[in-house]
Amino acid sequence: MLSTVESLKAVSLFAGLSPAELAALAEAAIVRTFPKSTIVVTEGERSDSLYVILSGRVKVFVSDEHGKDLVLNVQGPGEYFGELALDEGPRSASVATLEPCKMAVIANDVLRGFLAGHPDAALQLIRGLIGRARHMTESLKDLALLDVYGRVAKLLLDLAKDADGRLVIDERLTQQDIADRVSSSREMVSRIMKDLTTGGYVANEGGKIVIRRRPPRAW
Repeated sequence: MLSTVESLKAVSLFAGLSPAELAALAEAAIVRTFPKSTIVVTEGERSDSLYVILSGRVKVFVSDEHGKDLVLNVQGPGEYFGELALDEGPRSASVATLEPCKMAVIANDVLRGFLAGHPDAALQLIRGLIGRARHMTESLKDLALLDVYGRVAKLLLDLAKDADGRLVIDERLTQQDIADRVSSSREMVSRIMKDLTTGGYVANEGGKIVIRRRPPRAW
């Protein structure tokens, strides 16, 4: 298990810090552990901290008044959330653990002081925010312009990675996981995945989804 200092060193936001600076930041952070399926922050609550994921994975999601969730992103070690806490406004999304997690929690005043003294890190934070804004724009475009099949096919292709010439999704996804990410029902996703499997486009091997052929643009 990596130490907090070693874990923070792997975070892009803190790249370039000296060992002494990393040690000081780690000393100011509060390390917390969270069991699987724990709500870490809740949409609408007051922002007061930045969370750096040291181990485990989380999902970032929003909910409507009926309790239906839309997953915006999945994050793992070396990533962070809660940077919008700098304006101390309400949280724009909720975050829940997908597996047991360990996180470094950095309070607003500590984060402000750190950014004030490290302009390169502030620029890195801005770049990260821009990247997330682009991702949200792309997600909104998908919701507006693609049908459910199109969103499922695009998600699978986006998540797949080349593994010895094959496209494999390392993340073990349930049909409900896919439904939450494409804003659809599990039943609809089940029908689409069945059709893709029957057509020879995807297969489940050892709990992982393998893309055998690129799914067609429309079904």
